[in-house]
Amino acid sequence: MNLGSPDSTAVKDVRRYLDEFLMDERVIDSPFLIRSILVKGIITPFRAPKSAEAYESIWTKDGSPLVHITRQLQQQLQPLTDEPVVIAMRYGRPAMKEAYDELLRLAPDVEEVVLVPLYPHYAMSSYETAVVHAQTVHTKSGYRFSLKVVPPFYNDPVYIDALAESMKAYVTGNNTHILFSYHSIPERHIKKSDVTGTHCLNRADCCNVNSEAHKYCYRHQCYETTRLVAAKLGLPSDRYSVAFQSKLGRSAWLTPATTARMGQLPAEGIKDLLVICPSFVSDCLETLEEIAIREKENFMEAGGQTYEYIPCMNIQPQWVAAVKQLIAAV
Repeated sequence: MNLGSPDSTAVKDVRRYLDEFLMDERVIDSPFLIRSILVKGIITPFRAPKSAEAYESIWTKDGSPLVHITRQLQQQLQPLTDEPVVIAMRYGRPAMKEAYDELLRLAPDVEEVVLVPLYPHYAMSSYETAVVHAQTVHTKSGYRFSLKVVPPFYNDPVYIDALAESMKAYVTGNNTHILFSYHSIPERHIKKSDVTGTHCLNRADCCNVNSEAHKYCYRHQCYETTRLVAAKLGLPSDRYSVAFQSKLGRSAWLTPATTARMGQLPAEGIKDLLVICPSFVSDCLETLEEIAIREKENFMEAGGQTYEYIPCMNIQPQWVAAVKQLIAAV
């Protein structure tokens, strides 16, 4: 299960997709009426045309890169198992119910379904909403099969190994600075997910202080992924840094912001840059347009000399094998 995409780059399709996405109470966690006014009256009317242009810049003959890559992942995974593999999107198509029904068509006597949310890190606006949605559709539709869910795999060795392998050709023998750019989320989401109610964002080093809150803390998990991958690749601490991208709205989101860092890094003497986006396992609008195009322009205009985006793992063999192992482990 992945995030999803509009059906096309037409403004009406992009607006429909944005409405579904942003009306999710775990994405914009305001009361329904306020959320409706904000999304349908302010955000999507202005954002849809701009987003349509952005999608147009990355759209392929096969349609949405994210949906196409997820389907390719399914096709690569299927020969590795005797069980049927199908895909679903949290927003857009194929919808969750379509995926369940397709599984029943392929295996009418299925007793158990394993859901693989393609989000390495826990966040209420990504992993949590995907799982809750899948569970809700499962219950409301009265399916008799049971449902198991692969947990966040931000620190699982098979994910770390696959991610490190996908970076190796870019970083080996190269002293260029590496920016780990993760999708940002509102700080209030971090605090809402804090099961202790007192740990997250209450001290500068909270992510480094052991706590049960880390099980659901997106920020801690992003830093942990970075630490483990850097160790795997033998990267010294001065060769990499972390930032957060794709902020929406005016509230406080995780920092430092990727956009801000693009303007600051050249002035700090970092003029050659590699960028990796570990919160995404499949290339999408946020990687192909935001990072590979727009943020490159920002960096170069600020005085950068070289800039290279490291693609997501997509359908690299070690990642496909890792998905199989993640499924087998639940």
